[in-house]
Amino acid sequence: MRQEEIWDTEAARRYDTPGEGMFAAEVLGPTVDRLAALAGDGPALEFAIGTGRVAVPLAARGVPVTGIELSAPMIAQLRTKVDAQTIPVVAGDMATAVAPGEYSLVYLVYNTIANLLTQAEQVACFRNATRHLGDGGRFVVELWVPELRKLPPGQQAVVWHSEPGYLGLDTYDVLAQHVVSHHFRFADGRQAELFRTPHRYIWPAELDLMAQLAGFTLESRHADWTGGEFTAESRSHVSVYHLA
Repeated sequence: MRQEEIWDTEAARRYDTPGEGMFAAEVLGPTVDRLAALAGDGPALEFAIGTGRVAVPLAARGVPVTGIELSAPMIAQLRTKVDAQTIPVVAGDMATAVAPGEYSLVYLVYNTIANLLTQAEQVACFRNATRHLGDGGRFVVELWVPELRKLPPGQQAVVWHSEPGYLGLDTYDVLAQHVVSHHFRFADGRQAELFRTPHRYIWPAELDLMAQLAGFTLESRHADWTGGEFTAESRSHVSVYHLA
């Protein structure tokens, strides 16, 4: 499925979970704090801005934010929170769409670069970030680490989250570097609701090479937005690149 088909009206309607999950204060607060510090006095551009989970509180902190977003329903959901003057959004693919102006910060949160399903598209995304940044600008990518260490020979799936009423698992195609995330939600009955999203996973070293091809140098890498140490056991990372 294409990304614009996945992120339809129903997905946009159910995306926001105020105060919970990705929208919990302990998740969103450090994210906004770090991005505001990196933006400094300059404007920020969010690739795949979605419903404004990060952009809305970042703009409320006084950082001018613009977005690029492929899904019209996600933009419509964002518009229920802020108008186009507060947070302008360009409709288009984050690998190719161009937003007007020059920015001190471009950022991609919550694994979104993996929504681009080829290496060429992911490299193009880095180059698009370069296109939008001024001298000394930064590109920030939040991304998960593929959990291939959990795959024994002959197994293609990893359960990454389990709780009452919810099961999350990933199925891997290691030759294509593709993974499909399956989100099962269920109650006490026999039926379950399934939502699936395809991704192309990226190792940190490959991400750094993509950055180099676009003119970036790695400035820092942490396990989370609070600056935790990135180790071999980290399940995700926040990588900050600056223009070389």
